Amino acid sequence: MSNQEMLDTLRDTVVTQNINGCAEATQAALDAGLSAVEIINDGLSPGMKIVGDKFEAAEIYLPQIMMSAKAMNAAMELLLPVLEEEKGNTDGVGLAITYVQEGDIHDIGHRLVTTMLEANGFKIVDMGVDVPNEKVAEEVSKNKGKKLLLVGSALMTTSMLGQKDTVAMLAEEGLRDSVKIMFGGAPVSDAWITEIGADATAENAADAARVALSLMQ
Repeated sequence: MSNQEMLDTLRDTVVTQNINGCAEATQAALDAGLSAVEIINDGLSPGMKIVGDKFEAAEIYLPQIMMSAKAMNAAMELLLPVLEEEKGNTDGVGLAITYVQEGDIHDIGHRLVTTMLEANGFKIVDMGVDVPNEKVAEEVSKNKGKKLLLVGSALMTTSMLGQKDTVAMLAEEGLRDSVKIMFGGAPVSDAWITEIGADATAENAADAARVALSLMQ
C-alpha cells in the first residue's frame, strides 16, 4: 500500500467513525515510516474536515461527530508519544493557550485545533470549555514573556461576541502586546478579527496550524 493509500484509509476511518480501524491504520502508517505529523495533517485532519462539512450541511449529527472524534482520539493515543520523540528536546515553536469561549461547550473544533498545534511543535495549555475572560487573562499574565499564542473558539454567535471582550480585557491589563491572538469557530470571519483587533483566524484545523506558525515568526 502506498503512503497516499494509507493516508486515504486514515481519512476514511475517521469519516466512517471506525474507532478500531483508525487505530489499526495509524499503527500501520507508523510502521511504514510515516511521521506522526504527516498522519495527522494529511490523514486524520482531512477526515475531520469532511466530518465537519457534513455536520454543517446537516448530513450527519452530533452523535456521528462524537464517534469520529473518538476514532481520532484512538489514533492520538498512539501518536502523542511519537510526537514527543519527533519534537525532541526543543522548546517548541511557542506556547499555545487554547480554550472555548465562556457560554460555549462545543469542543470538537477546539480539540482538533489543539491537537494540530501540538503536532506542529507548540506546547499546549488547554483550558477546556466555557472559560471566562478573567481566567484567560490570568493564564496570559502567568506566561508573559514567552512566545505566546492565544487560540479561542466559539461555535455560537452569542459566545463569539465574548472574543471582543477578551481582546479588550487583555489591552486593559497591559497584556495585548505580549500575545498573538487567533480566534476560530463557524461564525468567525476575517472582518470580525479586524473589527475586534485580534491577529488571525483560519478555515479549518490544518489551516489553523499553518496560520499559528506564521504568527510565531
